[in-house]
Amino acid sequence: MKTIAFRLILFVSLIIVSSAAADAQATRTWVSGVGDDVNPCSRTAPCKTFAGAISKTAAGGEINCIDPGGFGTLTITKSITVDCSGTFGSSLASLTNGFIVNGATAVVRLRGLQINGVGNGLNGVKIIAASRVIIENVVIDGFTLSGISVENTAATQVLVNNSSIRNNAVAGINGVPTGTAEIAVTNSFFAGNGTAIVANANATIRISGNSIMHNTVGLSYAKPGKIISFKDNAIDANGTSGAPTSVVVLQ
Repeated sequence: MKTIAFRLILFVSLIIVSSAAADAQATRTWVSGVGDDVNPCSRTAPCKTFAGAISKTAAGGEINCIDPGGFGTLTITKSITVDCSGTFGSSLASLTNGFIVNGATAVVRLRGLQINGVGNGLNGVKIIAASRVIIENVVIDGFTLSGISVENTAATQVLVNNSSIRNNAVAGINGVPTGTAEIAVTNSFFAGNGTAIVANANATIRISGNSIMHNTVGLSYAKPGKIISFKDNAIDANGTSGAPTSVVVLQ
C-alpha cells in the first residue's frame, strides 16, 4: 500500500510540475503577420498580435517581430520591451489609443515601431503610470489627440530618441501629468502637429538635437511646466515657433 501511495503522489507531482512548466511565461516571444494567438509565441510558432504575445511574455521580457505586419494595439501593465527593429512592425489604432502604459513600477521600451492613428485614433502612446518609458526609432502619425500623451499621477521618466512624430491634432508630445514627469526628447522630428511639444502641469521637458518644423505651434508651456533647450534644436517654419522656458549650454 505504501508503494502504491508513493507512486500516486509521484504521479500527481509530475502532472503539477508539467502543468506549471507549460504555463510558464517566456522571456522572449515573437509575432508574425502569419502567426496565431493560440500559439505559444515562440520563434517557430509565433503569435499574431502584440496583445496575444504579452500575456505569454514574462515581466521584463521582450516581444520581437519576425516579419513585417500590423500587430494591433496594446495595453502594457508590466515591464516589457516591444522591439521590431529591422522589420516593419505596425500598429493601426483606429478610434482608440495605440499603446497604453499603465504599470506603476514598469520599465517599458518601444523600439522600431510605426504607430498609425489613420486620422481618427486617440493617442499614439498614452502613459498613465510607469517608472520609465523609452521610445526609440518610432514613427507616430495621424492621431486626433497626441502622438505621446504623458498623463501620469506619480513620478515618471520618459525618454524619446530618434523618432518621428507628425500629423497629430493636439500635440506631438503632450506633458500633462498630475504627478511629476521628467521627459527627454533627443534627435527627433516633429511636423504637422497642432503643437509639437507641450509642457503643462508638472512636466519638465528637455530637448536636444530635434527638428521642429511646419507645426501650428512649435513649443508651448504653462508653469509650473517647463521646456529646457540645449540650444541645438532646429525650430523654424511653424505658424508660431514659441520659445523654451530656459536654455542651457552644452558641456
